[in-house]
Amino acid sequence: MPLGLGLPEILIVLVIVLVIFGPKRLPDLGRSLGSGMREFKDSITGNSKDDDDEPSKITAARAEEPDDAVSSRPHS
Repeated sequence: MPLGLGLPEILIVLVIVLVIFGPKRLPDLGRSLGSGMREFKDSITGNSKDDDDEPSKITAARAEEPDDAVSSRPHS
């Protein structure tokens, strides 16, 4: 194992973390740790969710525009 940590040492660390944070906060702690690691990985590799979302935002903005300009034209 890395740094010479075996199964007993890892279990001791996990028990200490459980005692410090409690069972109710562990899922939130794991979720925030995972999202932080994901954001770090994306920043290192250059991947960004913002680039993927922009075309859909533009399309949604166009869909929300009022059609007053079309309806206010005089009919001939």
